[in-house]
Amino acid sequence: MWLYLALFSALFLGLYDVAKKKSLERNGVLQVLLVVTGLSTLILSPCLFIYNGSAADHLKLLLKALIVSTSWISGMVGLKLLPITTVSTMKATRPFLVVLLSIILFGERLNALQWGGVGLAFVSMVLLNSSSRSEGISFKNNKGIVAMLISIVSGVASALYDKHIITGFEPLFVQSWGNLYITTLLAICLLWASRKNLAGDKPLKWDWLLLLIAVLITGADALYFFAIKQEGALLSIISILRRCSVIVTFVVGALFFKEKNFARKSLNLLVLLAGMVLLLLGSQ
Repeated sequence: MWLYLALFSALFLGLYDVAKKKSLERNGVLQVLLVVTGLSTLILSPCLFIYNGSAADHLKLLLKALIVSTSWISGMVGLKLLPITTVSTMKATRPFLVVLLSIILFGERLNALQWGGVGLAFVSMVLLNSSSRSEGISFKNNKGIVAMLISIVSGVASALYDKHIITGFEPLFVQSWGNLYITTLLAICLLWASRKNLAGDKPLKWDWLLLLIAVLITGADALYFFAIKQEGALLSIISILRRCSVIVTFVVGALFFKEKNFARKSLNLLVLLAGMVLLLLGSQ
């Protein structure tokens, strides 16, 4: 059951990334994040009264909110500065890092097929570096690339932390209160950025796309938390399946955003998907 939950979560995530990219054409990064997370918190607001916890529980969720906020803000900056096909391929490397860190932190061991999958992920990154250079994107000094690397590292930390805390919590408790804390942190960040003149002077332009984004991320996260909560669920496999969202963002990005180097980036994606298949086969 948790496999299907992870797959549907991936579908929602792919549509969410595409909608985010479109919304950034009208509003700033922090504005979009704050409104979307606020709407998601509103959708889940009944859970704030149903689920509660100790002060220690809420401190754990506050730490999660800090990690997630870092990942989201840096990820949105990268999405704004880079082609969505480049972003989606970079984000797809996240589960491979989760696998490697699971070996270190949880004592997991990989077989030959799984190691082959990890190796293909790194090959895909080398190919991505090459195709991105042809678009004038340097992995060494591009702000969008730096932002995406920060997002990936903090996203991996968030996934590992989720697995660590979810055993003692209800999924909707984590999601609802976590969203409330993230919304608060984003509001503080936007206020600070505004005072430092870093957020721009453009007022928020309402877009119904923001509501759609909130619904998509709420659904994607709910499916994810219920998946990792189930007995026998493997975080490494769930992370891999969730990154299948790259298929949605890659195809839509190529068709609707008319991005360059579709053929070369398709090779990157195929190598990455081959790595996912090896990991899945090696985990059965």
